[in-house]
Amino acid sequence: MKTTKILSIAVVACTMMFGTSAFAQKEKTVMVGGAAMYPSKNIVENAVNSKDHTTLVAAVKAAGLVETLQGKGPFTVFAPTNAAFDKLPKGTVETLLKPENKAMLQSVLTYHVVSGKMNASDIAKAIKAGNGKAMLTTVQGGKLTAWMKGKDLYISDENGGKAKVTIADVNQSNGVIHVIDAVVTPKK
Repeated sequence: MKTTKILSIAVVACTMMFGTSAFAQKEKTVMVGGAAMYPSKNIVENAVNSKDHTTLVAAVKAAGLVETLQGKGPFTVFAPTNAAFDKLPKGTVETLLKPENKAMLQSVLTYHVVSGKMNASDIAKAIKAGNGKAMLTTVQGGKLTAWMKGKDLYISDENGGKAKVTIADVNQSNGVIHVIDAVVTPKK
């Protein structure tokens, strides 16, 4: 009894001196683009730190979607890397980033976002329930098809393009990010 009381006093004293963070469990982070992604931060707060997503961040800013992706959500974001954007035909990114193409850029970016939080296990369950394919409706209004090849998760767009999930389940305070190796595009 005496030991418990002394421990309680010690915890209270330490909390007063150092704050509760001294006793908080360390967040489980995932490394993306050389930066830790913190589950307590939102999608934009984390993405700006990834050196692999500078093109995506620039596009989100140019499209005026920062506030949306900082919102409550939850969102599932399939986030193309810089290398994924580099696979597009020469000049595509530059053209999309022009102010006169803002609506087109918004359409492409929101095609990478699904409303709600779907971790890889949720997507895998939907694929199993769909006999090998799961149809995901994007915020843009189009469809993505999720499927598996072995243990790898893929998404296909409405034009036949496909992207592999290279880093799954990067949890955020307002959803989850799945890093992908290609840009998917809405129906032309």
